[in-house]
Amino acid sequence: MPSRDSEVLERLPARSDPGQRELARMRAGLRQEPANLTLAAELARRYLALARKDGDPRHLGYAQSVLGPWWNMPRPPAEVQLLRATIRQSTHQFDAALRDLDELVRNDGSNAQAWLTRATVQQVTGDFDGARHSCARLQGIAPALVAQTCLAAVDNLNGAARTSYATLLAAYTAQRGSPTEVDEWVLTLLGEMAARRGDAGAARQHFGAALALAPTDAYTLGACADVLLDQGQPGQAAALLRGREKVDALLLRLAIALDRLGAPDAAAARTALRDRFRAAALRGDTVHRREEARYALHLERDAGAALRLARANWAVQKEPADVRILLEAGIAAGNNEAVADALSWIDRVGLEDAALARLRAQASATRTARLR
Repeated sequence: MPSRDSEVLERLPARSDPGQRELARMRAGLRQEPANLTLAAELARRYLALARKDGDPRHLGYAQSVLGPWWNMPRPPAEVQLLRATIRQSTHQFDAALRDLDELVRNDGSNAQAWLTRATVQQVTGDFDGARHSCARLQGIAPALVAQTCLAAVDNLNGAARTSYATLLAAYTAQRGSPTEVDEWVLTLLGEMAARRGDAGAARQHFGAALALAPTDAYTLGACADVLLDQGQPGQAAALLRGREKVDALLLRLAIALDRLGAPDAAAARTALRDRFRAAALRGDTVHRREEARYALHLERDAGAALRLARANWAVQKEPADVRILLEAGIAAGNNEAVADALSWIDRVGLEDAALARLRAQASATRTARLR
């Protein structure tokens, strides 16, 4: 609740914004024709694009809402099924998303977006063989750079960090002129790859180029802020993120930066973040367990709570950031089983990551010290 009448809770988009006017026009049209599949699908795609750009999960709910007449159909029209799979992927309903995607590619093996989304879900859940197969199916039905990026993303996490980075960088350099969203995707992925190699300079260069194309992209901003935090530059991270507090993931990184700086507004950021996680729990929203685990560990200094959240998150998704918070929380909590689980996964899949290598050394040193 606001403490005074003048307190601003949220700034809504201006009605003069052309994008907002177009959304309002489409919503009005859909109210007149709620069964207009073409209009509903286009509006849902607009909401999904907004969700990707600004990290606001409400847009996912709006997208689902406009697809309401078809949402619960066992076999909805293909364009709705693809949108439903994308929404389910974004809300971490990975099994349900895969069911939709599997049916889509069975019925139409030339559906490039279905194969790409399928590869993304498989990669996030640690099924690298499946993801590699889905990427291979993009050959000949998607632009070459898209297929190459899909495969490089998988290989980079699965034992080929150096070669996949070099191959993707060469492919991107040779194939300039792709749509902006493709260029941004490739540049952000190159930034993540460089960061895992321990090349912070290259990572920041790639992220900077991506942000030049899409300055408000929440995912890229978060990835860039993580590099700055890892490099001991919380001031630069805070400068990058101020004004982006609406996005939970960005508020988390800002709160960590402010905490490390000992800034006067660090406590307020931490409190705002805690309130958001509590509100999410009341809604039954478990999408941001990874972020909540980071909050518990780095801001509340509660290793036990962080480990519980990291374990629950790890049961659902297995990206590098997921194994990292599991390992960090396991070390902080002195939980050898969690540490062993994380290190076993890293070794089994061949994940090469400079930050994880540092944590492995820390875990070894901590264990040695306890045995003395």
